[in-house]
Amino acid sequence: MTTTEPMPSGEIAIESFDFRAYANDPDRITEFSAFNDDVTTLIHAVEDNADAIFTWGYDKGERARLDKLYEKAKVSQWNGQTDLDWSIDVDPYKVLSPADPAEVAYFAENPESPLYKFGEKEWEEVGIESMNWSLSQFLHGEQGALVCTAKIVETVPWIDAKYYAATQVVDEARHVEVFSQYLDQKLDGIKYPVNTHLGSLLDDIIQDSRWDMTYLGMQIMVEGLALAAFGFMQQTTEEPLLKKLLRYVMADEARHVAFGVLSLQEVYQELTVAELRDRQEFAFEAALQMRDRFMRQEVWERMGVDVKDMVKFTLAMPDELRIFQKMLFSKIVPNCKKLGLLDAGDGWLRDRFTDIGVIEFENWVDTVDEYDDLDEVAKDRALAEG
Repeated sequence: MTTTEPMPSGEIAIESFDFRAYANDPDRITEFSAFNDDVTTLIHAVEDNADAIFTWGYDKGERARLDKLYEKAKVSQWNGQTDLDWSIDVDPYKVLSPADPAEVAYFAENPESPLYKFGEKEWEEVGIESMNWSLSQFLHGEQGALVCTAKIVETVPWIDAKYYAATQVVDEARHVEVFSQYLDQKLDGIKYPVNTHLGSLLDDIIQDSRWDMTYLGMQIMVEGLALAAFGFMQQTTEEPLLKKLLRYVMADEARHVAFGVLSLQEVYQELTVAELRDRQEFAFEAALQMRDRFMRQEVWERMGVDVKDMVKFTLAMPDELRIFQKMLFSKIVPNCKKLGLLDAGDGWLRDRFTDIGVIEFENWVDTVDEYDDLDEVAKDRALAEG
């Protein structure tokens, strides 16, 4: 069996499989690296195999923690047109996050690097293209969240969850609106289609008929990684409009991830070991797809760099330089632990997160315990009221 084949099923096959090699196989990663085939069309249809669920039980607050989240969401809404100052002139170079000098040196000074011959002009282009790529992928991911959360409203059987998910639909629409507007008005438009790793995962989430898998794929994996990525960019960019935009988006995203954790905690208590293993395997594959998409394959292809060589060189980066790549998992790992997924059964998911070097985050604060602290909208309003 080669590492480019799909993950095996069955205990004997799994025991003999090299998951670390599978996770870090450049052939597997670059199979998805070609530009999206849908670049010339505006519509992408995905079959939704789930049943629409009505509930005639309308007792609000039956699930008290979801009801609290719903009440929080109602008072923490913001308007992307009036709460952000779109009159700010944006210098594209101020949007860029300062590069880690050690990471730049790894790519610029090593003769084996695909970027070894890049000059100052090429490095500036890398920065501009990477920022546009990142914000474009944030935009596409937010539309994925918009569609997936609408599916949760449709499929979840609890009224308190339907109430909260409906507020998240509004949040996600606002996020799509502001990221699209920022790209159109402050940068040079949306230059990159949805990354194929992200697009494939979104398709999988929509196609799965089980409503709890929509939660796991979107609320825990996609939104959890996005929350970490937004936080990293918000802390490092010097551009004031983007900084505030990300602060407000993060306030919403923290509630969204907490919604996933609170809902799935109840569901997972009732699942069998086999059913939990299915969720563990899905979470690991989703984690790889989300990690792999941040290797920016589309940027390197646009700049004429060999994608596979760049992926190989990125995977060989020393651990001390992989700060951003690791921090992407700072929300996912503790939330999976809170859900009991890390150690369910024989601890399969713990072993997989160990294989990809992110288990160190297991004891970081989970999102249920921090979403109030991340409510920057409430903080700004309290400050304005004196």
